[in-house]
This record gives sequence, C-alpha cells and structure tokens, in this order.
Amino acid sequence: MREGIVLYDAAGTEIWACPNVDSRASAEAAELISEGAAQRIYAEAGDWVSITSPARLRWLARHRPQILREARSLSMLSDWITYRLARAHATEPSCGSSSGMFSLADRSWSESIARICGIPVSVLPPVVDPGTVVGSVTAEAAAQTGLRAGTPVVAGGADTQLGLLGAGVRAGEFTVLAGTFWQNTVLVDKPLIDPAVRLRTLCHVTPGEWMLEGIGFYCGMAMRWYRDAFCDSEAAVARSRGVDPYVVMEEAAALIPRGSNGVYAILSNLMNARRWTHASPSFLQFDLGNPAGSGRAACIRAIEEAAAYVVRGHFDIICGLTASRPAELTFSGGAAKGTLWPQIIADVLGLPVQVPAVTESSALGAALCAGRGVGIYGGLTDLEPELRKRTATFEPAAAAVSAYNDNYARWQQVYQRMLALSAKACSVRCGGQRVRERPGDVTAERNAMADRDTVVDAERFSPDVPARPQPYDLKGSGALDWGMQSRLARIFRPPANRTVMLAIDHGYFQGPTNGLERVDLSIVPLLKYADALMASHARYTT
Repeated sequence: MREGIVLYDAAGTEIWACPNVDSRASAEAAELISEGAAQRIYAEAGDWVSITSPARLRWLARHRPQILREARSLSMLSDWITYRLARAHATEPSCGSSSGMFSLADRSWSESIARICGIPVSVLPPVVDPGTVVGSVTAEAAAQTGLRAGTPVVAGGADTQLGLLGAGVRAGEFTVLAGTFWQNTVLVDKPLIDPAVRLRTLCHVTPGEWMLEGIGFYCGMAMRWYRDAFCDSEAAVARSRGVDPYVVMEEAAALIPRGSNGVYAILSNLMNARRWTHASPSFLQFDLGNPAGSGRAACIRAIEEAAAYVVRGHFDIICGLTASRPAELTFSGGAAKGTLWPQIIADVLGLPVQVPAVTESSALGAALCAGRGVGIYGGLTDLEPELRKRTATFEPAAAAVSAYNDNYARWQQVYQRMLALSAKACSVRCGGQRVRERPGDVTAERNAMADRDTVVDAERFSPDVPARPQPYDLKGSGALDWGMQSRLARIFRPPANRTVMLAIDHGYFQGPTNGLERVDLSIVPLLKYADALMASHARYTT
C-alpha cells in the first residue's frame, strides 16, 4: 500500500483515503498520458500514473471537488499511522516517492508535479530521513493502543526498502524480497529511469541511493492460495509433525523432477508499468495417466518455477538497464525460509542464491530506524557487517541450468499465448464502464483487484446506502441500460468517446472497386488504424 494517500481538512480530520488498488481514475490517467504529462511525471518521479496520486487527485477534482477544496494536508497511507500516533505530519523519501509526486533527484516533493495535480505544495508534508523522531505518542493514541504516552514516534520506510536495509544489501546487488508480492530489486547510485517504462524507480531509505524495482505480483500469493485451497492433507501432516505446512509441501514438490513433469503454472507476468496485465491464473499440461507425477506436488513445484521465471525476467531487464550482471542473488522474505524455492531460483538464473540470517528483513529494517531514532545506533548502516552475514547458499547445478534455460523460453511463449487468450475474455473497469482491453491500450490499470468477482467484501460494502447511477458520458446514451452501454464502450475510445470504424463488404458489391475479395490480405494492414469493424453477415462468415 505504498501508493495509498489520505487527505485531511483544516481541523486535521481525515476526509478521504485511497488504497493503491483503487482503479476509478483510469480515465484521468488516460488524459495525463494523452497530454504528455504522464511521461513528464515518470521522467521526474520514476513511476507511471496507473496507481499513483496524480490521476487520483485529478479524479477527485472532477468527481469530489468539495473534498479537494477542503483538503489542507495530504499524507501517504503509511504516514497516516504516524499521524494517528503523534498527530504530526511527515513523510520520508522511500514512501513519499511512491506517490508519483516526488522529484527523485531532490528526494523531495516536486512543485511541477504538484501543479499538474492541481494542489498547492503547502498541503504536502515535510520530508525527513528514516530514523528521524517526528513526535511522541499522544495521550489519545496511548489510550487507543496501550502504548506508553510520550514514546518517541520515528519515521520508518517502505517495506521493500526496509527489507533491503535489514538484509544489508549494497548498491549493485540483485535482491528478491519474497513476500505476498515479490520485489525484484537493485540499488543504484543515481535515479535511473527505465526508458521503456517497465520498472519503477523509488528513493531508498539511505541518502544517495535509489531502488530500481520490478514486481512479481502473484508469486507469493499463489502459493498461499494453493495451500489453503488444495493442501489440507499436507497441513494435517504438518500439524502432526509440528512444522509449517510449506515444509511438507516442498518435500513433496522436491520429489518431482525439474520442469514439473511438463506442468506450467500461469500466474504473474513481468512488470510493465505502462500497461501491466496478467494472464488468467491457470495450470497447463496435466498428464491424466500419471496422477502421482502430475498432481498437487507437481503444481507446487510449478508455482515455484513460475515465480523463478518472473525473477529471471526482471533480472534480465535490470542487467540491461544497469549494464552490469550481478554475480549472485540475495533472497529474503517468507519464501526464503524453505530450501526448494531458493534452489530452483539458483538453477533458473544460473547464480548462487544467498539467504540472510534474518529473512524477515523488512521488520528488521524498521527496527533499525527505531533504534536510530532513539539513539541506540548512530546511523542506519551501523550494523551492516552483521546484516550481511548469510546463513545459507544455494549453488546452481549445471545440468539444471541448461534444462531451465529451455523451460524458461517455453514458459515465455506459453505465457504470451495465454495472455492473448485471456485478453479476449477479460475486461477491465474503465471510466465506469466495462470495456474490452485492446492491444496497446495504455490506460489499463495494473490490476483490477477490487473488481474481481471473488472479492465478496467489496460487493457488500455499505449495503444500506443506495448506489447512485453513474453518468455515462457518451452523448445520448445516458439512459441506455448497462448492457448497451457496455457494447458501446467497446467501440468508442475513452476519454474522447470517438471511434474510427472500418466498414467492409464483398468487393463485387462495390461496383468498379475490386481487390477486396481477400480480406485477410487487404483489410488486415488497416486494422491498427481502426477501433472497430463493421461488416455484413456474409462478409463476416466468409
């Protein structure tokens, strides 16, 4: 939730908040792109407009202008905790830069981006370094939390950057923080921006360093889902042995040969900040004649291999951007507690994988900030020699590296085909209407989690408050039912609500016009210039 924001009125009361998965501002993001503002923001702030503040503040100005007029302060969602504890507004660079309103080079708020967002710089909180005391626990917060009143409240940092701090990672070292989502990262000594707008760049917790990051969205989440959905028997065995269910799951997966007996897990895609889409989660190539080798254990291994392929894809991108190739990989987070997953990553990347002594390195990084704030440490890196100790090393096996090179290439091909199939059936929420994704549509949100049918809580939110009909801005269509509006939304391109429609029919109906009999030769080159096709039934069927 690094990108989430909270707005406050003049009395300091929270009047609006927004998590990073809120996708209501897709139309405003499209406007920023068409105006060229998104490119300018990315060049200065390092992240695309899909889930950052500029598009959301523009949405607020359009749809909730009174709230924006009343706003006197803005904070990141993490900074809201600080505010609730100490009634003090402050941010620090690692979380503040996730807003999309930072100047990475200055490690502070950008006045030019604030103007694009339509807000005065005065509403933005002061920026302090991680480890800085910003206040103390108030009596009110003490009563609410049980903390002692007067306890120092210290600026921390974003989870990924704190994880790098807690693992003692230095610039140029490729690191994977493997939690629910996997962050594939490298620290750099300048704010390096990906010209292809795939990865994002944020400030690190220590001055003079920045983090280049690619996110594997479903990597850890998928394993937890599979455990809860299909591994009751493994969980029961784990309880009887007094171990974590993942231990038993990995023991079973280790008996499956590399390549998972041909089973592929289609889960997370590589990050593409400009247009980040994923294929529908699935498994492919079960062998119905081999249930033991193509069952739960194979799926567990396939999930781990899919995550390793995503790590390799991000590793290759980072190597290209930094013009260097790290000699090893640091693997931290919950997934680093096992033994099979880091070995698979070592084999897929052909690199030694190092696991730090404390795999919950984000929590350790936060503790270091607290210690710095109260004077236990003179600086955030005082314990770096201890933090850099590694308790496990997983070396790649030559035969496995060769086999996984082939499997990775096949996974890439299979994933792109599954992505194309998913695009035909899946839709995203855009401008309040359901529209089909089109290739090259850069306005698509990275993830429409709040719109997924499985998110029951979202559907039941405030059932006692009648929903207001959303206006449909295509002229003359406001009174149409949702189905017709949905059809029109597939034809008319937001936000301009215009379309280029290519009408085609049989060539012999065109009088003297000829050469149109072969649609596959004459029409296909024109498709990239059209939003929709209009064809007769005869032309369509032939």
